[in-house]
Amino acid sequence: MSEKLQKVLARAGHGSRREIEAMISAGRISVDGKLATLGDRVEPNKTLKIRIDGHLVSVTESTAEICRVLAYYKPEGELCTRNDPEGRPTVFDRLPKLRGARWIAVGRLDVNTCGLLLFTTDGELANRLMHPSREVEREYAVRVFGQVDEEKLRQLSRGVQLEDGPASFKTLKFIGGEGINQWYSATLTEGRNREVRRLWESVGVQVSRLIRTRYGDITLPKGLP
Repeated sequence: MSEKLQKVLARAGHGSRREIEAMISAGRISVDGKLATLGDRVEPNKTLKIRIDGHLVSVTESTAEICRVLAYYKPEGELCTRNDPEGRPTVFDRLPKLRGARWIAVGRLDVNTCGLLLFTTDGELANRLMHPSREVEREYAVRVFGQVDEEKLRQLSRGVQLEDGPASFKTLKFIGGEGINQWYSATLTEGRNREVRRLWESVGVQVSRLIRTRYGDITLPKGLP
């Protein structure tokens, strides 16, 4: 049975589907000596020769390898990218080194957000956890600065219009604090760029601290490095 090239490579741990699609578009991948194009399907077998940047890669190694998943407490100030041209710290800098596989980030957190970030060696698993159709919940602890009333909470739960389409919190509840130190728990089922901050900003409230406390069924363990 043939499968899409990006799915085969993602399952073997060579990146997420999105990363591999970008490599195909950039002309970095070949199949049996021919430049790959988006939509190509392959049938994994011992004679199949797939190269990334000219280097032969295995598409069967993942069956022998353990699928690893790592929970990481991302601090503020680290970027969710493999390499930063300005030399700033990234979330990949301190991860355990792997042989024959690489860590793939499950989604992103912006530079000023801290908390739970998952990594896996299985690109297909990463894709399933990130894809909006799967509706995997992300939960955040949010400290806000500004006047919050019942009407604003209703708006954020019903839905507001952002520049990239309508958005809302699945759940939103007050968890403590007063004055400029009010904390809320908020959940979403998608991972759009800066979505939590933009939702609050749409009702005139600023986010002063943002911590992701849960991704799917995995909660941020106490004392996690």
